[in-house]
Amino acid sequence: MGDDDYRRYVRINLPHARTIVARIGRSLEALGAFGEAGDGGAIALHGAFEALEREAQPFDEDPAEKDAILSADALAERVRTLVSTILETPARGDRLGQLVRNLFECLGLPEEGAAVALRCGERPDSPLR
Repeated sequence: MGDDDYRRYVRINLPHARTIVARIGRSLEALGAFGEAGDGGAIALHGAFEALEREAQPFDEDPAEKDAILSADALAERVRTLVSTILETPARGDRLGQLVRNLFECLGLPEEGAAVALRCGERPDSPLR
């Protein structure tokens, strides 16, 4: 494993990622994103969220280094799909953005999370940034 992979591996926390996925679901629910207020994107959003939830479900513990990175990559693809689906709806919020950022951090991708979180509604002046 190279230095870059190792630096990423030590940031990965797949069990906590699973927890954050559940929180994102509750946040989307609170924003009304899964209902009629989802402005026509509710079905796609619900599907993208369920796919992410299924992908994150098996992680009670982090796997070994190589498998952790591969699993984090697979989850990151699902998160990117969810984010693009969120961006097709009016659902935005500071808490939602924070959760998206946290999820990318748990996947060892903090820079990507910081950028995407703003598009999901995290305030640039958020004290958690």
